[in-house]
Amino acid sequence: QLQLVESGGGLVQPGGSLRLSCAASGFTLDSYIIGWFRQVPGKEREGVSCISSSGGSTIYADSVKGRFTISRDNAKMTVYLQMNSLKPEDTAIYYCARQPYCPGSAIVGSWGQGTQVTVSS
Repeated sequence: QLQLVESGGGLVQPGGSLRLSCAASGFTLDSYIIGWFRQVPGKEREGVSCISSSGGSTIYADSVKGRFTISRDNAKMTVYLQMNSLKPEDTAIYYCARQPYCPGSAIVGSWGQGTQVTVSS
């Protein structure tokens, strides 16, 4: 079954760090652009970052530029989002998804369960 599963979320203090993982199964990860998105209840889902199939090209939203780093290990079938200098406004449910192009809001397939990130003192 083709799926992406997010993990690594949690509660962290402002200024702290987390690393999210997006584990793929059922398809060849290195054939796809992968994007990270986040959503706060009651608000639209927003794109955070995306990475090309080879990992050679990355894009970041202005709100996370310089603090977040997206990477991928195709051999391990996993895409990562390293989040540093976290702020309370980064609190959201984070999702990963295959994308037909980057940047953009379109995804291929359906959304997973996501992983909750809460930044609070």
